[in-house]
Amino acid sequence: MTDRTAAVTRETAETDIEVTLDIDGDGDSTVDTGIGFFDHMLDAFSTHGLFDLTVQCDGDLDIDDHHTVEDVAITLGEAFETALGEKRGIVRFADRKVPLDEAVASVVVDISGRPYYEFEGAFSQAEVGGMTSHMAKHFGRSLAMNAGLTLHCGVSGENAHHEIEALFKGLARALDDATRLDERRGDVASTKGEL
Repeated sequence: MTDRTAAVTRETAETDIEVTLDIDGDGDSTVDTGIGFFDHMLDAFSTHGLFDLTVQCDGDLDIDDHHTVEDVAITLGEAFETALGEKRGIVRFADRKVPLDEAVASVVVDISGRPYYEFEGAFSQAEVGGMTSHMAKHFGRSLAMNAGLTLHCGVSGENAHHEIEALFKGLARALDDATRLDERRGDVASTKGEL
């Protein structure tokens, strides 16, 4: 198996971020973004996708959470793009539906190299633990645009904590499935010959 890892940094006037990713990990994570709930979501993403993940972010939280969540998603997307390389042998497509109590999230992904994002649903509360709920939707968009994913997500429920957590877990499970190597495939899963 090839080494499917990446280390990506992003430094702007708004954030200073370091991300390391091992797609074929054990689900180990070390995350510090300054937003407790967002850290919890990234830990869940790592655990349920079996990705080894470190995220260190120093962001302008004195303004709000937008730049931190968005820029971490951008950097994580770039890490996936780098770690997947030419995408040879990957399954490519996956879908997952994940419940958390009353909430259900659905995620459909194509590691297509053609960034596209759709989201259906709404979050039941405006904020959870220092993270604006709509930033969970924006996280998916920023991740998709920078990882080259076609990504369709949706949520329903009554509790935003549950809705967002189901979304991150669903995203993790779908990406784990789509990034798996199919031993029957030596090339990319495309009639074009590249993704």
